[in-house]
Amino acid sequence: MAKIELDAELRTVTGKKVRNLRQEEWTPAILYGRGLESRPIKVQTKEAEEVVRQAGTSQLVTLNIAGEAPVQVIVRDLQRDVLRRNLLHVDLYQVEMTRAITVEVPLMLVNESPVIESGNGILLQGLQSVHIECLPGDLIDSIEVDIGVLAEVDQQITVGDLAIPSSIQVLSDLEEMVVRIARLEEVVEEAEEEGFVEFPPTVEPELIGRGREEEEEE
Repeated sequence: MAKIELDAELRTVTGKKVRNLRQEEWTPAILYGRGLESRPIKVQTKEAEEVVRQAGTSQLVTLNIAGEAPVQVIVRDLQRDVLRRNLLHVDLYQVEMTRAITVEVPLMLVNESPVIESGNGILLQGLQSVHIECLPGDLIDSIEVDIGVLAEVDQQITVGDLAIPSSIQVLSDLEEMVVRIARLEEVVEEAEEEGFVEFPPTVEPELIGRGREEEEEE
């Protein structure tokens, strides 16, 4: 896994004045951790966007604060403008490498189901991510879901079926459905019952946490 780094500077601007920071292409952020006092910092918006894209909320990031030793963090929460989607605020959690943390790891579908390829079924996805607990050094960027093993209608893969390293404890319900092959007619019937006009329904889940509250009104 490639090392991800983010440069930062301490921030003295708070409250509504952070709008000026954003105009100067800085994003206000907060650094906090177990037993640590929260510290306001700022990061270059372009760099922060790239780090968020690469690391999500489940990978370690080396945070380099000017004049200080680097620390390991994860992106715990972030806020975006509702309309423009630009980054407004980032919460960074400083980890202890010897203490387990809980994160949400995205699921990645791999391979192709022969049932779907033949047009005899359609794939339903119940989960986009799972919650895990592990030491920071054991974090993984995603969990693969091999849908190539689904060879019949009504077959499914649950959380308990996923191939996950033994160093990671899964916190999500092991019986929960991740993906399932359904009859096309079944999905059409469900869509009609729910009053959907469009088929197949399209969903764009957005895995973005709610930003932590701090003393600022931003």
